[in-house]
Amino acid sequence: MLAYIIRRFLIWVPSVLLVMLGVYALAFYGAGDPIKLIFLRAPGDVAYDPVKIEAIREQAGLNRPFLVQFGSYIWNLLQGNFGNSLFSGRSVWAMISAAAPVSFLLGLCSIILTAVVAIPLGMLAGLKQNSRLDYIILGTAVTLWAIPAYVAGPLLMVLLLVVLPEGSMPYGWGGLFSVKIILPLIVLSFQPIALILRQTRAAVIEVMSEDYVRTARAKGVPELVVALRHILRPVLTPVVTQLGLIMITIVNGAIFVELVFGLPGLGRLTVQALINSDFPVILAITLIGSFLVMASNLLVDLLYPLLDPRAADAKGAR
Repeated sequence: MLAYIIRRFLIWVPSVLLVMLGVYALAFYGAGDPIKLIFLRAPGDVAYDPVKIEAIREQAGLNRPFLVQFGSYIWNLLQGNFGNSLFSGRSVWAMISAAAPVSFLLGLCSIILTAVVAIPLGMLAGLKQNSRLDYIILGTAVTLWAIPAYVAGPLLMVLLLVVLPEGSMPYGWGGLFSVKIILPLIVLSFQPIALILRQTRAAVIEVMSEDYVRTARAKGVPELVVALRHILRPVLTPVVTQLGLIMITIVNGAIFVELVFGLPGLGRLTVQALINSDFPVILAITLIGSFLVMASNLLVDLLYPLLDPRAADAKGAR
């Protein structure tokens, strides 16, 4: 298992480098000179001074060739230096350290809520296949999947503005145990719940056709025991494979959810960095997002042997 983890980490390195190279190339060749853009967006009393702009570009190292800049950025990353914001001058690491806990807690709660809601409902829909309850649960899942976060968030905000008294709108961040986290959590969990629910239902229907399940039922084993002891564990094996997709959905959804509900997390920081053409912040957030997705995929591979011992034998054979 240790050798397998080491191999996966060795695969990570070129993958992360390719992601960073692509994002850095888009920043270098795409939206233009960030220093000029910052000056153009400055208040009217700030004079546009080409000499000063060139001096700032030289100080920031933005006048060097592309590969030299990229190599310097990677070298600084290896030393734990994410650089400074071009817009505010603050340390990028300090900005991310302040925003990351909000996004981490929101994402963790979303994964927990998804597992608690989607897996039981998916099992219930699979056990009651083609019944009215199955159609209701599956129809709800399809509806949730069809509503992206950037639509559900504003709609809920408008609805609450109409229903709630003035000044009682749950907006902003009040901590993990604040009622302000409920709406963002629900909106962020819509699509993950739909994805896991449908995956669980399909896995339950497949497992129920296995001989050992039919044998257990023929012996008169109670249905609840059959579901928990004989069906649940093999169902979880394909379900955990969706962890990577869930992480991508949560990372993407957090950008809109945090912006709509005023949460000071990485999603809101991403939007601000894009508006301000703050490339060091964009690069750092991209690196963190890539790491989270790759880490979730590695976690899936590590969980497989616990859920299915045959997977461990297959990895050992390789």
